[in-house]
Amino acid sequence: MPQSPADIQTSQATTAGRDLFASGRKRAQRWVQADDEDTQLRTARAFCTALLDTYWSSIQPDRDPLPLPPVVERYETASLTKPAQKLACRLGEAAARFGPLEAGYQIGRVYTATLPSAYQSQHGIYYTPPALTQRLLDLAARSGVDWAADTVLDPACGGGAFLAPVALRMAEARGTNDPAETLQHIADHLHGYEIDPFGAWTSQVLLEAALLDVCRAAGTRLPAVVEVTDSLDRGGENERFDCVIGNPPYGRVTLSSERREQFDRSLYGHANVYGLFTDLALRLAAPDGRVAFVTPTGFLAGQYFKALRGLLGRTAPPAHIDFLSVREGVFADVLQETLLAVYDKTRQTAGSSPAQVHVVSPTAPDTLDVEEAGTFRLPNDPTQPWVIPRRAEQGLLVEGMHEMPCRIQDYGYEISTGPLVWNRHKERLRTESTRETHPLIWAEAVTADGDFRFRSEKPNHEPYFDPGDDQDWLVVRQPCVLVQRTTAKEQHRRLIAAELPGPFVEKHDGVVVENHLNMVYPAADPSVSVRALAALLNSEIVDQAFRCISGSVAVSAYELEALPLPSIETMQAVEELLQQGVPAAQIESLLRDAYLSSHG
Repeated sequence: MPQSPADIQTSQATTAGRDLFASGRKRAQRWVQADDEDTQLRTARAFCTALLDTYWSSIQPDRDPLPLPPVVERYETASLTKPAQKLACRLGEAAARFGPLEAGYQIGRVYTATLPSAYQSQHGIYYTPPALTQRLLDLAARSGVDWAADTVLDPACGGGAFLAPVALRMAEARGTNDPAETLQHIADHLHGYEIDPFGAWTSQVLLEAALLDVCRAAGTRLPAVVEVTDSLDRGGENERFDCVIGNPPYGRVTLSSERREQFDRSLYGHANVYGLFTDLALRLAAPDGRVAFVTPTGFLAGQYFKALRGLLGRTAPPAHIDFLSVREGVFADVLQETLLAVYDKTRQTAGSSPAQVHVVSPTAPDTLDVEEAGTFRLPNDPTQPWVIPRRAEQGLLVEGMHEMPCRIQDYGYEISTGPLVWNRHKERLRTESTRETHPLIWAEAVTADGDFRFRSEKPNHEPYFDPGDDQDWLVVRQPCVLVQRTTAKEQHRRLIAAELPGPFVEKHDGVVVENHLNMVYPAADPSVSVRALAALLNSEIVDQAFRCISGSVAVSAYELEALPLPSIETMQAVEELLQQGVPAAQIESLLRDAYLSSHG
């Protein structure tokens, strides 16, 4: 249906407003720069305070405007230059031409752009596009969240990205003609915690902006629902909510012994903040409650998240998972695989019904394309990597992966990282071969098409290494399969492997493998040859299988060890085909049948 002139005019105005904010963010970022982080933080807050002040004034009628909501907790600001003050006011006026949810998103992006990078990273301050918040709310509702009656908490609510849309749904679901009662209900049922005092105040302002018509009809403002607090310090003993929702901060963190003991049940090795918040959300959710979070995907398979996966699987298995189709451009300055998930305490553990999986593609801050990808079920041991389709055509593959009888150790292989951390031994790198040196195998030796090519073409990559008498343990003296340790979902292949040929190893009395490669090597008497294993790992079907496990750019030994693989009999058939010199497509067909034939 063609757009009406009014729709075209609205679309053009929205585009112009977004362009203004894009250019305004860059200028604001330059103007608030300071020699020290404290001054920049205070200037960023001053700029966004002026922006919010203008926005609040601009969305109200001229007569009897409500005053700006009071500060939740005092924060310090710095003085602004006249050009900066003028730009802040201009952006505030522009924000008033958006709907309340996109206005909050655009204002939040200005705040993150102007913050000192260390402060932003430390507190995980990133703002969620409205389309993703609305989608997560839809998934929560499908899982049973009742916006008319349930209590809701966002434990990291900076900017109000979730509080405002939840409040609007609560108001709509109540359907009452008493605006004062609606406001009181929202105040009693909606809560936000935020560690950043400016973010907390911003949340309250934008929440009231979304409810401004209700506030004016009631002749009163919304009571404060946001509290300045470190959520992780709250034990949750006396707090329970029907739904805990949000986009928690993320990033590795060093924990005190007390904090590690507090979250011991969900920790294994390194800690990530979003894992702590997920554990906290499970504590804060009622016995029949739900947790709806936007998080990175790394917990789906990473070894350091095995305890968290087990906790989720035992206490609140996922009901819905949406994968974002892109890593870049969704959250400002973040290159991260991301998902939306709803975990449901009313579901049983590993035997629960399959979770629904979709792939979502943002087309604008307020619109998404949604594609069904299938379903998945948890492994019997939920600490193991979760096998989930990322595309609709992977649904049958995931079912086949559950039937695969072998793992790499069943073939008689072990996996380790290449032992050489080269920058710790720079003095032993050599440009020429001598009796004392061995070839140094860099990641570029494994080509994209699965061949081994001895080369050292990148800066600082020398071709040989002298281990000396004290570093002989670095020398690899048996053939193995080399697998690149870092690949991205956008690449044609996630698994890039090559056979390290036995004759090459023998000729040089061993090689030294750098730690950007994994080595898959025979542990004893392998039942599958190195050549056949390399062909398996380089197949398209196994690459797709790995994508259904991996949640990050890392190709870790832990994930490779968990990868479901065909029977030894199938691999013997692969060996026979290799000896016959058949085209690679024939081997691919054999392997596809192994994964898909029982489900095709």
